Amino acid sequence: MSKKAINRLKVVLAEKNVSSKWLAEQMGKNEATISRWCTNEVQPPVKTFVKIAEKLNVKLTSLFND
Repeated sequence: MSKKAINRLKVVLAEKNVSSKWLAEQMGKNEATISRWCTNEVQPPVKTFVKIAEKLNVKLTSLFND
């Protein structure tokens, strides 16, 4: 069974043309953490998703797959 991608973080970063390094700096996190979020290895807490949405200027729902 393949693991379903819960978040679309990697896609949204690409759409916004920003790097995970930029996001790491914005969030005060290390790049490895962001990378794990992007690969859906780990999910950040909901309030972190809210912050990410604000930083990227996107709707919170756009960060998740249906």
